[in-house]
This record gives sequence, C-alpha cells and structure tokens, in this order.
Amino acid sequence: MSESTDTNPPADLPSTLGALRASGWRSESVKHEIRRNATARIRAGEPLFPAVLGYEDTVVPQLQNALLAGHDVIFLGERGQAKTRMIRGLVGLLDEWMPIVQGSEINDDPYAPVSLHARNLVAEAGDDTPVSWVHRSTRFGEKLATPDTSIADLIGEVDPMKIVEGRYLSDELALHFGLVPRTNRGIFAINELPDLAERIQVGLLNVLEERDVQIRGFKIQLPLDLLLVASANPEDYTNRGRLITPLKDRFGSQVRTHYPLEVDTEVAIIEQEADPFQVDGVDVQVPGFMTEVIATVSHLARQSPHISQRSGVSVRLSVSNQEVMVANAVRRSLLSGESQVAPRICDLEALPAATAGKVEIEAIEEGREGQILEHLVRSAVLTVFREQVRPEQLGAVVTAFESRDPVETGEDVSVAEYVALVDELDGLQAPVADLVGGEASPAVVASAVELILEGLHLSKRLNKDAVGGRAQYRSRG
Repeated sequence: MSESTDTNPPADLPSTLGALRASGWRSESVKHEIRRNATARIRAGEPLFPAVLGYEDTVVPQLQNALLAGHDVIFLGERGQAKTRMIRGLVGLLDEWMPIVQGSEINDDPYAPVSLHARNLVAEAGDDTPVSWVHRSTRFGEKLATPDTSIADLIGEVDPMKIVEGRYLSDELALHFGLVPRTNRGIFAINELPDLAERIQVGLLNVLEERDVQIRGFKIQLPLDLLLVASANPEDYTNRGRLITPLKDRFGSQVRTHYPLEVDTEVAIIEQEADPFQVDGVDVQVPGFMTEVIATVSHLARQSPHISQRSGVSVRLSVSNQEVMVANAVRRSLLSGESQVAPRICDLEALPAATAGKVEIEAIEEGREGQILEHLVRSAVLTVFREQVRPEQLGAVVTAFESRDPVETGEDVSVAEYVALVDELDGLQAPVADLVGGEASPAVVASAVELILEGLHLSKRLNKDAVGGRAQYRSRG
C-alpha cells in the first residue's frame, strides 16, 4: 500500500470479516510484522531511522539484531541521545493499516478476538462482523514513568460510571482498560523506566513474559500482542538498584546509546535540528567554523572534570547554543540596520544563557560556574582555530600588528570596518581567503577576521583588552 497522508483508511479496504478473509489478509504478531518490515529495509539498504545520525555503525546494528530476534528492548543512555526519537521511529516499521473488530477498545484481531465485546460480536455476526482499519500512527502508546504512575494508568481499573449504569463488578465490560491493553497489537514505550515504583514494575512482569494482564484480581486474561520498549539512564538502571531484577531479566535486548563520537557528526545534527531562523529583511549566513565551535564546546564539556558526566551533556545543548548564537547575531543586525549578518566570536558571549541550564557544573568554589563555561568556549575557539587556520599564514599578521594601532572588534563594529581591515592589514588576506574563500560575503569575512584575531590571542601571539561587548587586539611587543 502507498503511504497515506492522513489516518482515513482507503475506501477499497475490506469492511467485514468475510471480505477480509476473501482478500487474503493474514494475521501475524506485531513482532513478526516488525521483523518482516525491518528485513525489507535492511535488504534494500534503507536506514531504520533517517533522522538519527552517528549510530550507523554502533547502535543501529544492535537494534537491528534485537528486532530480528523479536526482543523487547531497553535503551540505555544519558539525556539527549535520541532514545525517544528511535523509540517513536519504530512505528515506521509497522504496516500502514491494520484491521480490527469495529468498536474494539484494544485493537482486537478479527481472526482471534480477545475482549468480551469483540468475541460476542464475532460470535453473533460471523462473516458480517464489521471491520475497521487503524493507521500505524495510532498503534503506539507511550508513558513517561513518574512516581505517581499507577497500575490503573498502565493496566486498567474498574470504571465506576459503568457500575452506575448497571454493570456487575465481575463483568469485563465494567473495566476501563489502561494504556497497555489499548496499545494491543502495537508498540508500547515507557520512558525513564527506573522511576516506576517497584509495585508498578511488578505489574509489568506478566505483560513482558506471559503476555497477559490482570485487573483488580479479576479472572480476566487478555493475551496481549505487544512490542515493549523502554528507556533508562545507565546510572539508575545498573548501579542504583531502582529496577527490580525480574523485570530486567524480561527484556530481550539492551541497546546502549552514546553521544556523537565525532565533531562532524555533531555539526550535522546541529544543522539538521537547529531552527533555521528566518527573519524578514535579514539574510543570516552561518559559517561552518562557527557551527564547529558550538559542537566543540559540547565535546569538551563531555570531557571536562568540572561537568557532571552522570547527567550527561545533551546534544540539545549544541542545538540551543547554535540557536542563541544566531539569535544574538540577528539582534546585532537589527540594531545596526545591516541586512546581512553572520555569527561572529563576539556572539559567543550569549552562550552561557543557553548552556547553564543544560549542564550540571561541579565546582568547589561558589561563583565559578561562569569561569568554567567561559573556559570551555575559549578552548573550543582555540581548537577550531588550530584546525581551520594554517599556522604558516599567521606570521605576517602578527608582524603587521607591531607597527599599527590596536584593532577594535565587537558587536557595534560594522561589517564594512572588518572588510576594510582585511585590505589594510598586511598578511590578513591570505588566512581569511583560505578560511572562507575568495567569494565570501562581507558578513562572513567579518566572522573570519574575528576568529583569526581571537585565535591569535588565545595562542598568546596577540594581546587582548576586553570591556563590555568590545575588544582591542594589539601586539604583544
């Protein structure tokens, strides 16, 4: 079937049980369905998760093995490692449309109904039993594990309104099904699994192994067909004893996620995820080396002894830092009236506002948080400078500073002043052209100039005096 643009089923799908049999449709478990579709994608060389980058050789093969094996899966990883995105992406491995007994609350298979409503309907109507079709997007259930999550939320509870209507407590029709039964024949996900209370974890044991549920002691067995996936922080899952051992044992596969291993991968994620930032009347151009600075800040933070590695440094930090850097550049352009803007080193002053809330700083002394973040940014700038600018091109620039007045930079220095500096400062033309090319826009040239000057300062080849949003670079002689 072709991909539908909405959740209204095509008109040519069978509408009764008899027509469904005649169409040749065959029933299969959700794990077999996912295995079949995953097999087709792997054979065709198509990615399971096109929007998830950096896992092609590490996480994805583990997950492919788990799906082919028909395992329930738990993803272990720190925050911001695309666990939830991959879990939700599993929906794409379901068939686009699935038949159910019409009116079923738990997606009853027309060939093998399990709820009392569906069983009675099929017994009475036979091949005339009406069939509905559900889209794969509705076959996914998700619950964020919180301490107040109850068995009623997950499994179900007696519905007092149905009792008022005259149902008996022993009547299955008096029950209100929870999230798990309502996701029958689909994928159910629990995020942050260790945060579930132990008594609730016990309630999941039957779901994972015996594939049934029990509600309030009723002798009701619902043989559910589910792929159960969960996410957890490794610290909570492996070290703190917050997950009961029998529940751990029932997950077939454990897939360990990680942060991007290469700066280039993080850059690609930033470019994919960050807001493109379109503002009327402003042409925003982001040089690649500035995005690389942002990605390098995150990579250095993941290695820093001053940043809590238990909490992790999310890729969301990189995305937020990129967005706030570009926002600061746009604000500059609005104040100056320039229609074209590129983020510069001076825009990195805006990063602490986006960084402070996304990392946990471990500092012995009070008030050192700002210094630690500032050091990370400076280190990132120096790293990118050394990678992007050839050192043999810089001697002439340093020499030129010995015979001239200091150079001023900052938010209120216009693009035209930077372009004029390239023309008048001997030796600056070569590294700028090498960094951004000979056809770069004036705004990008200005960004390159700031990177070169700041890199020379951090390399201890120029002195710098900074006051507020302005800076002066001068010779060390």
